[in-house]
Amino acid sequence: MNITRENIDELNAVVKVDIAKEDYNGKVEKVLKDYRKNANIPGFRKGHVPMGMVKKQYGKAVLVDEVNKLLQEGLNKYLTEEKLDVLGNPLPKEQENFDWDSENYSFEFELGLSPEFEVDLNTEKPITHYQIVAGDEMIENQIKTIQKQYGKLVSKDAVEGEEDQVAGTFKNEAEEIESTTTLSLDKMKNEEDRKKFIGKKVGDVVTLNTKDLFEDEHDLMEVLKVDHDKVHGLDVEVEFTISEINKQELADLDQELFDKLFGKGEVTSVTELKEKIKEDAGKQFAQQGDQQLLNDVTEMLIDNTQFDLPKEFLQKWIRTAGENPMTEEEAKEEYEKSEKGLRFQLIEGKLIKDNDLQVQYEDLISFAKDRIKEQMAQFGQMNPEDKELEDIAKRVLSNQEEVKRLSEQLMNQKLLDLYKEKVNLEPKEVTYEEFVKEVYQ
Repeated sequence: MNITRENIDELNAVVKVDIAKEDYNGKVEKVLKDYRKNANIPGFRKGHVPMGMVKKQYGKAVLVDEVNKLLQEGLNKYLTEEKLDVLGNPLPKEQENFDWDSENYSFEFELGLSPEFEVDLNTEKPITHYQIVAGDEMIENQIKTIQKQYGKLVSKDAVEGEEDQVAGTFKNEAEEIESTTTLSLDKMKNEEDRKKFIGKKVGDVVTLNTKDLFEDEHDLMEVLKVDHDKVHGLDVEVEFTISEINKQELADLDQELFDKLFGKGEVTSVTELKEKIKEDAGKQFAQQGDQQLLNDVTEMLIDNTQFDLPKEFLQKWIRTAGENPMTEEEAKEEYEKSEKGLRFQLIEGKLIKDNDLQVQYEDLISFAKDRIKEQMAQFGQMNPEDKELEDIAKRVLSNQEEVKRLSEQLMNQKLLDLYKEKVNLEPKEVTYEEFVKEVYQ
C-alpha cells in the first residue's frame, strides 16, 4: 500500500491511497477458505464445495470488503502518523470508470485541514466580571419567605385582607371546569378582583373572569386544572365557592427559628441572619457571574481570533455527514449556523493544548465528591464522611455518560480559572436585579 498527499493550499489537501494485489490477496483467500469450510450448497458435502464456485458466489463481495478495510485502516494510520489535524472526515472523491475487476486500485480523499493561529487572552479592553450580591429588598423578601415557611395557618371567619389564603372550588359547567384549590389573594393581578373577597365567609360565592386573573397564565392553568392550550386566551366567568379561610401567621425571628435554619448557635441575631442570607446568595450568584464571564470571554475570543476555514470542504462534508443527505443550499445554511461554534471549538482546543489543561482521574474523583457533597447538603447531610463520598463518586464514574458530563464541567472550570488568571478583567459588584437589567435587558 502506498499513500501520498498533495497540499492544495493551507486548508485543503488530497490524499491518494494505492492498493496492490499483494496487499489484499492473502486476506481475501483466507476469508474465502473459511467460507468454503462452512458453506452449505445443495449437492455438495459441507467443506467440499469447489473453490471456483465459492469465488464465483462470494469473491467480489469479499474483495470489496477486504479492500475497504485495508483502505480505512491505512488512511487512519496515515493521518495519525503524519499528525494531520483534520476537520470533519476525509471525503472520497468520485472516480469515473472505477473497475473492481482490476487487480490494483487507487482511491483519493479530500481533507479539510485545521488552520494555524494564535490565541491572545490579554485584551486591551477589560471584560466585566460581575460580582453579584443580594440587595436589601431581596434579603427582606427572603426573610419574609422563611417566616411564612416556618409560620402557621390560623383559621378565620371572614376574609379581612389581601394576605389571607382562601380555599375553595372553581366552577364553570359550560367549560367543564371544576377545580378545588387554594388562592393567595396577593397573587391575583387586579385589585378589583382581590377586593371581591374582602368580607366574604365560608360558603360565599365570588364570581370572577378568567381573563387577566393572574399575571402569569400558568398560574391560572394550575388553579383551574386545565391544559396548556385551553388556558391561553381563556375568557369566561367562573364561580369560586369558599370552603376555608386562613391567615398565614409569620414565624418569630427568634433563636428557635435560627437554630432550625442553621444549626444550634450558628446564627444569634437578625443582623447575623441577614449576613448569612447574603453570604449564601452570593455563593449561588457566583455561578451566574462566572457563567456570564465564560459567555463574554467566548464572544471576545471568537471576535478577536481571526483565521480562515476550509469552507467549501466543510459544506460538502455536512451534506453527507448526517443520516439524511442535504442539498447544497441546506448544507450552506447549516454551515452558517454552526460556523461560530466550530470556530470556538478550535479556539478552545488550542487553549487546552497550549496551556496543558488536562482532566486526570484523581481530579475527576475530587470534582465529583464536591458536587455530591453540595447535593447532600441540600438534604441536610452537612458532614458526610470522606469514604462515603469516595464510594458514591466511584459509582457515579462507573457510568461513561457521567464521566463525559463531569469531564466537560471540570474542563470548563479549568478554562474559567485560566481566564481569571490571564484575561484583562474588571470586577463589578451589582445586585441581582442590576445584573439582570444590565445583561438581559
